[in-house]
Amino acid sequence: MSSKIERPVVLAHHWLVNIRGGEKVLKEFAYLYPNSPVYCLFSNPAITREIDHLGEVKPSLLRFVPSASKNFRNFLFLFPFLVSRFAVPKEAKLLLSSDANLIKGLRKPPSCKHICYCHSPPRYLWELQKEYLDVSNAGKLRRLILKLVTPYLRRYDYKAAQKVDLFIANSKFVAERIRRYYNRESVVVNPPVDVDRFSLGETKDEYYLIVSELVPYKRVDVAVRSFNENRKPLVIVGDGPEMPRLVRNAGKNISFKGRLSDADVNGLFSRAKAFIFPGIEDFGITPLEAQACGTPVLAFRAGGALETVIEGKTGYFFNEQTLESLSDCVQRFETSPPIDPRACRKNASRYHPENFRSEIAKIINNQMGKN
Repeated sequence: MSSKIERPVVLAHHWLVNIRGGEKVLKEFAYLYPNSPVYCLFSNPAITREIDHLGEVKPSLLRFVPSASKNFRNFLFLFPFLVSRFAVPKEAKLLLSSDANLIKGLRKPPSCKHICYCHSPPRYLWELQKEYLDVSNAGKLRRLILKLVTPYLRRYDYKAAQKVDLFIANSKFVAERIRRYYNRESVVVNPPVDVDRFSLGETKDEYYLIVSELVPYKRVDVAVRSFNENRKPLVIVGDGPEMPRLVRNAGKNISFKGRLSDADVNGLFSRAKAFIFPGIEDFGITPLEAQACGTPVLAFRAGGALETVIEGKTGYFFNEQTLESLSDCVQRFETSPPIDPRACRKNASRYHPENFRSEIAKIINNQMGKN
């Protein structure tokens, strides 16, 4: 389904520094509205070149700060000011933002509607602030500054959310957060998964797999403790500040691969006995990438995984982030009837980018038809 807007469309995204779930959503927006300008707090030209159909990228004043490319998050307290310096052109009819930060605060003309695809209200403001600071290796001064400015940033974020015409949440889990923190309702459209990039693997090896950033809230430590005890082979792909501690605590049955190419990761996905997902994510793309390869998922029963894993058909859940609970889940998986890889693939196919674009276009056309 196409989406036709008579006057210009403006896109916005919090920042463009890597290609992850949010950037893949922006990619689909650019497909729907090619050559539309995109406003962002900071951008890496090497990354923007990877997103087809983008128009002019308009980064904030942070582009003039020499050190911003590596530590732009140090300027969180300036984000409201930086966003305020943007102004959506008066001829624009639609502002379509992809946000997990404060870019939703963009000023727009009264005749322009703002539809915000919300990946999550900013975690560093509303929850998980300690985990955010730990991951970024923040020093005492930066921690103090963020705590001091948090009330101001929360007020700004809340006020910005009240000016959005329509929120689209990336999961029911995030829709509840939008309701809790912004007192706003939203419609849910799950993000796209490039299913065609993955090959179905119907013959499995004996290893279990984790693909993750190695940061505390991902709870990879739970899997390491569990597999230390059950002695089953576990392959961990990814890197991050938790890597040294996890390696020190891991037994010989656990191997760390670091960062790998997409092709290598896809091969591991296809052959893995099951994918382990021990954290809480707003949505979580990797469980669906595993299923696209025909690989079952063993996930913690919380967050977006509840929407993407079908218990008994494409995986199983464990109820606590403990080695005992995960070990019980692995045992239940191994003693239950085998999960059909084709059922996993079929489930993942529901999230194909074409389906995402169709749903988004339908919502936008409906919203733009309202007075």
